[in-house]
Amino acid sequence: MKKSFEVLNIRCEGCANSIKKALAPFFDFIEVDLTKEPRIVTVDIKSGEEEERFKNILRSLGYPLCEDELSSAQNIGLKTKSFLSCAVGKLL
Repeated sequence: MKKSFEVLNIRCEGCANSIKKALAPFFDFIEVDLTKEPRIVTVDIKSGEEEERFKNILRSLGYPLCEDELSSAQNIGLKTKSFLSCAVGKLL
């Protein structure tokens, strides 16, 4: 079932490329909508376990969901990670 999530820290195609590359081994359908704010990531999720994997992968790249409760320190750390993920995505 395709499910969409509002995601923070996605700024450009470099961010989208990093997200797609990290999710590709686990999900058949991945779409990153850069036309809306907050950005929308849609994936084909079949179970609760897959949804948790999706969320964990995004967080590891620095892209938390809008619904995530973050402290100021966590928010700064994730923004830093997303900046690095974005830079890598621009090189892909």
